[in-house]
Amino acid sequence: MTTAKFATRKRLIVAGASAAVVAAGAVGIVSVQAQAPDAGTRTPVVADVSAPNLTQSTHLSLAAATKAAQTALDAAAKENVKVSVAVVDRNGNVIVTLRGDGAGPQSYTAAQQKAFTAVSWNAPTTELSKRLESAPRLADIDGTLFLGGGTPVKANGAPVAGIGVAGAPSGDQDEKFAKAGAAALS
Repeated sequence: MTTAKFATRKRLIVAGASAAVVAAGAVGIVSVQAQAPDAGTRTPVVADVSAPNLTQSTHLSLAAATKAAQTALDAAAKENVKVSVAVVDRNGNVIVTLRGDGAGPQSYTAAQQKAFTAVSWNAPTTELSKRLESAPRLADIDGTLFLGGGTPVKANGAPVAGIGVAGAPSGDQDEKFAKAGAAALS
């Protein structure tokens, strides 16, 4: 067999194999689509919330979180203090963060960490900072900041969010502004 005939035969085999793969893929896609049930005939799965292995939780809405953050920011502005405010959900995930005009660059992250710390322990961070005297390793927990300025937001006695404020000259001021934000929700 000559080299030209062999090259032609090889191209034909490769082309035929490629066409077979494409055809098999198209058949597979059509088969999958044909097997998908009509949206109107699907039966929704409904969980029985009374089951012992499920729990329900309360979450702060974006509108409420924004209101609390803005209230805290406004309270600081009335005293001519430049701060950042963060509101986190029960799991410590940021819902909203506001950085006030002129707030220091460190205040953004510090506000988030204070909010996370407050909601994690369901206590204001000024109280939590006192615990460091007997348990200094608490400060090693990633994402926490045991300085005044964080307060939990509670519903039915359980924490649903945390508000953190950072940037004021003292942690007591930061916490005062955070509590103003929490009070706006009651």
